[in-house]
Amino acid sequence: MPELPEVETIRRGLVAALCGQRILSAELRRHDFRRKAQADMEGHLSGRGLSGISRRGKYMIFHFEDGGEALLAHLGMSGRFLYFPPGAGGGDGRHDHLVLHMSGGGRAVFCDPRRFGFVELVPEEKLPTHPALAVLGMEPLSGDFTPQALLRVLKGRTSIKAALLDQGRIAGLGNIYVCEALFEAGISPFRMAGSLGKAEGDKLHAAIRAILERAIAAGGSSLRDYVHADGSVGRFQEHFSVYGRTGQPCPRCHLRRGGVVSRKVQSGRSSFFCPSCQE
Repeated sequence: MPELPEVETIRRGLVAALCGQRILSAELRRHDFRRKAQADMEGHLSGRGLSGISRRGKYMIFHFEDGGEALLAHLGMSGRFLYFPPGAGGGDGRHDHLVLHMSGGGRAVFCDPRRFGFVELVPEEKLPTHPALAVLGMEPLSGDFTPQALLRVLKGRTSIKAALLDQGRIAGLGNIYVCEALFEAGISPFRMAGSLGKAEGDKLHAAIRAILERAIAAGGSSLRDYVHADGSVGRFQEHFSVYGRTGQPCPRCHLRRGGVVSRKVQSGRSSFFCPSCQE
């Protein structure tokens, strides 16, 4: 599933390509996503000017000049939101479920082979209380995400890994970036969330921000389906320290301690870590 850096990369690409244009027409080719799309979506989108695209966690929100209904989108496990410039073709594949024909001559296409994502029209004033958004926690790249705020949400006798993956505590983090941030901070994924002291909280806060910012700068991680809005791939997977590197030397402590990256299943998810230097 695309995580925060991937969604943010797509959002930025779509903003550059689409904002300021008008949707000449919309084609909704099927409705049976994870959340059923409205039958009248085409009519509600056609003719509207796109004023901006925001992100909340792993969701994108398309805002329009008239301030009415916004388009809420989630990519699910395999979804893509692609932009095809004028004359480039595209938008005619069997999994291209929503096609927006733009006034500049290009097309924006929502493609989702497994249909675990969704697109939905939501009145702007109801976005904060929408069931998918109202439950989300802090944005880890926002000013509200401070070391003190991080420690406040890391409570209880759940593992630090599970707590960081809990979208109700921190929005947008997924397995890749939690593994990488915990490694950078030198914290074991099996520690209890409430066991971190101030110094460790400061390190973890800095690690989360740094990993996310580096991942966005690299265009996210392309492991399976994820591509940018223009179809190109992300490069952050080339810089993983532990994720997917089972059995390889730890980049931090191998020469000193002989550390090797390990993998263990934790609450149904693979945790990649170095048992020698993550405490």
